[in-house]
Amino acid sequence: MDSPASGAAADWLAKLNDAQREAVEYGAHDIAHPAGALLVIAGAGSGKTNTLAHRVANLVVKGVDPRRILLLTFSRRAALEMTRRVTRIASAALGTRAALAQGLTWSGTFHSVGARLLREYADLIGLAPTFTINDREDSADLMNLVRHELGLSAKEKRFPSKSACFSIYSRVVNTGASLADVLNGAFPWCREWEADLRMLFAAYVDAKQKQSVLDYDDLLLYWSHMAAEPAIAVDLSGRFDHVLVDEYQDTNRLQASILLALKPDGRGLTVVGDDAQSIYSFRGATVRNILDFPSHFDPPAKQVTLERNYRSTQPILEASNAVIGLASERYTKQLWTDRASAQRPHLVTVADEADQARYIVEQVLAAREAGMKLKAQAVLFRAAHHSAALEIELTRRNIPFVKFGGLKFLDSVHVKDVLAVLRWAENPRDRVAGFRVVQLLPGVGPATAARVLDDIASRADALKSDATAAAAYGVSGCTASALAAVAPPARALEDWHPFASMMASICHRQTPWPAEFEMVRRWYEPHLERNHEDASIRQADLVQMESIASTYASRERFLTEVTLDPPDATSDESGVPLIDEDYLILSTIHSAKGQEWRNVFVLNGVDGCIPSDLGTGSEEEIDEERRLLYVAMTRAKEDLHIVMPQRFYVHNQPHMGDRHVWASRTRFIPPQLLPLFDSHAWPPAPIVSAPTQAGLAAAAQAKIEIAAKLRKMWD
Repeated sequence: MDSPASGAAADWLAKLNDAQREAVEYGAHDIAHPAGALLVIAGAGSGKTNTLAHRVANLVVKGVDPRRILLLTFSRRAALEMTRRVTRIASAALGTRAALAQGLTWSGTFHSVGARLLREYADLIGLAPTFTINDREDSADLMNLVRHELGLSAKEKRFPSKSACFSIYSRVVNTGASLADVLNGAFPWCREWEADLRMLFAAYVDAKQKQSVLDYDDLLLYWSHMAAEPAIAVDLSGRFDHVLVDEYQDTNRLQASILLALKPDGRGLTVVGDDAQSIYSFRGATVRNILDFPSHFDPPAKQVTLERNYRSTQPILEASNAVIGLASERYTKQLWTDRASAQRPHLVTVADEADQARYIVEQVLAAREAGMKLKAQAVLFRAAHHSAALEIELTRRNIPFVKFGGLKFLDSVHVKDVLAVLRWAENPRDRVAGFRVVQLLPGVGPATAARVLDDIASRADALKSDATAAAAYGVSGCTASALAAVAPPARALEDWHPFASMMASICHRQTPWPAEFEMVRRWYEPHLERNHEDASIRQADLVQMESIASTYASRERFLTEVTLDPPDATSDESGVPLIDEDYLILSTIHSAKGQEWRNVFVLNGVDGCIPSDLGTGSEEEIDEERRLLYVAMTRAKEDLHIVMPQRFYVHNQPHMGDRHVWASRTRFIPPQLLPLFDSHAWPPAPIVSAPTQAGLAAAAQAKIEIAAKLRKMWD
């Protein structure tokens, strides 16, 4: 007798095309013995998310325990959306939600899953289970603290900034390249500091270990090392029957090594991605991971290519296919659709950036008058500063817009202050958090804060050396007790007792979570009012954050998740200005990946911008710049405009001052591709009607009369 799933298969798989269904059903004949590795090359707009969700659902329907499925994505939102889809699809197939009653408990980002596993295996790998996670800014601050302690900030020649130092460190960790290679390739102006940087990075690692903090990169680095330990690797791999990865083209060396350690023979491993959309090398991602994936296994991984596009019109796809077809190395695919159109992509030549802005505004408003909302239109650019002239024109014309990449929650001073209090309570050895918290008190500066922290640490160590006190208080409790015993700075005397009392309460966990967030917020409000004129607006952010905190089961889970995947932005009033309900989208191409709009404009389609003049040092860099243009083009559903200013006005050029520079069409659209575009100039030349015979005669007579009048003036 057939199971409900097999009887309903025709229904719940019916909407998949042949290639999607092949990817979903691969290896489904024997769930007890997972098939070899599967690589799904999913072209832009080909239904990648839907295919992956159906594959996961199919595994569940066939009997795989969802708790033994590891699903890795690149954002928490993507993980939640994937879980929602899988639940809906599996429920439709089985006629019940019971299949996912326990849920996909191992669905999340690489970093969040890594953090969970590291806490579970902490004792085996020399980590304290209570470790806290620094975001990028906090990591740079710790790097700066170490930099100062080593005397590097006092060098006669200016030493690289804390941000530059951390970027170099992060690039080395994520790519596996040597420090010398990273400096030569990406930071040539820092090469003279190689020996000092090596010393700095070693001291930074020591500081993290002493303070029991990890940065983002550590979550992958420790996971990778842990998976390489044979005894742990067997246990770790045995937890999951199937590992599925979304957006595999965005993985770095560490992430690839983790997957190969989890599933060295490839059985049960599925990766989905598109080499043509690999555009994040600046984060350490490498297109080689997806290009080389099949060859890691014997036999090589099964490959399924999704070429049917459900987003764009055929002329847009033909132009996009042609652009990426000139790449030096790629998986061959030809995107196609049944969405026919006579409109080719526009290749528009304008005089300068001012005309570019005017052209876009006119086209956007014309589309709006034809019934297309502003939010259905987007302007994309290679670098954030490219949109400056357009933003001025939009403001002048009173057209509302939102530029992607705005203020993030964790970039806001007031939010970071409150999180620092919670992080210090969670991990008293986190000196960066403690340093920030103590300075919230009036009259406490960096020097005083450092002395206070030293005093607290000394007293806490004395308490911890007393076995009775250590057992009674724990690490956090010892710190709270030490803080209460410290002689407060004179100018902070009035505020010290409420501060010490609040810290004691949350360190000793006298107040349950999430009520302790409210306690911290109420303690912080007077300091918020003292330091910020817009305190009421910022307070709204904290109330919103408190609501988010209430959705987490513990302080530790909240701090981990909010650091790894922070909310998008602060409240409208303190972050993005209040605007109309309809607004134009402005976005870098990197931020636009995964999005789509009916009408898309690509700014500065010229050499020097696309490709960037900084991205043409090697064939690999040029290929990534080509992929950037491809990603921008494939965001368009109906209309695509690539705009090419002929000249730019540049300021403060060395030895040459302010001047005009001339630009040429991007090399990624060579002459042989021009027939795929509708090429034209803007504004169009004025139309002059051919003169009639009567008009010519009248003009001749007028000329005679004017000449006669001129002669008469001198008679």
